[in-house]
Amino acid sequence: MTERSERSTDVKQEMVQSVSVIIPCYNEEKTISLLLDAIYRQTYPRHLLEVIIADGGSVDDTRKRITDFQQSHPDLNIRVIDNPKRIIPAALNRAIEASSGEIILRLDAHCVPAEDYIARSVHNLNEGSGDNVGGLWIIEAGSAGWLGHSIAVAAAHRLGVGDARYRYSRKAGRVDTVPFGAFRRSLIEKIGGYDESLLTNEDYELNTRIRQNGGSVFFDPAIRSTYYARPNLTSLARQYWRYGYWKWRMLRRYPRSLRLRQLLPPLFVLTVALMLVLSFFFMAARSALVGLLIIYGLVLILSAVPPAFQKRQWYLVIGVPLAIATMHFCWGAGFLVSMIRSAKS
Repeated sequence: MTERSERSTDVKQEMVQSVSVIIPCYNEEKTISLLLDAIYRQTYPRHLLEVIIADGGSVDDTRKRITDFQQSHPDLNIRVIDNPKRIIPAALNRAIEASSGEIILRLDAHCVPAEDYIARSVHNLNEGSGDNVGGLWIIEAGSAGWLGHSIAVAAAHRLGVGDARYRYSRKAGRVDTVPFGAFRRSLIEKIGGYDESLLTNEDYELNTRIRQNGGSVFFDPAIRSTYYARPNLTSLARQYWRYGYWKWRMLRRYPRSLRLRQLLPPLFVLTVALMLVLSFFFMAARSALVGLLIIYGLVLILSAVPPAFQKRQWYLVIGVPLAIATMHFCWGAGFLVSMIRSAKS
């Protein structure tokens, strides 16, 4: 058999595998139609796809928009199921239980996958690249204006997200975690579903179990999706507080999964808090606190200069530091509060 014939056989084998796209959802009227349209335009055969949306009781027009899409696109199998717990891990588990595909592919109602997203994901699984495969986020602004664009840049900046490669890297390889991900149904049968005791960090926890059971997580930057960042600092602060809070809860179970990037924000917040208290009693502590905050601010401003210069958007010099500082302080504070509360319980 020639190399070309072998490739053709591989493609045919990939194209006969059924795929269940699972989506947690709650009040997503602004983006759900964009996601469904992107799934409809996938290069993967439509008759092999099913879309399971686990809705937590949306009170906006989310369900109406899904119904309208179903009626205008009857050749795409879309089902909506209820998620009475209204948390993401429960939504994912209920969607998996309701699905029938050989391959499970998780997406988010805030994202828009590239047209070859599913095909590339399936290809990586068949190549044996990893037990869970995922790709690159192309982060877009969640709102118009300088602050929305600044938050989007900060959400893909290494100073803001550390070594989370799926937010910026162009190099394929094994990683700790990927956003969303595609995996075979047999993986869930082997290690179990998403942990419903966590309100967030469910992807990282699942990927930790995959690695602990001898599996691997693979990042391919050619698997691309557009992800819409939080629209303002308030929603960004809530998001990163939640990330930090539930990260500690997960680390209590998997201490060996701890990474340096996860320690830096809580250590920084703790240092600032201690120096603030000491500054009421010691002049040296007050001076040290001012110096630390000045240095921190200068680092943030300098880090914003390259993207501001590249995009010719000089408001980023102000907006990106504001966003990154919000991410650092809220993640670190959430982590510390979670530590204190768990110590008391």
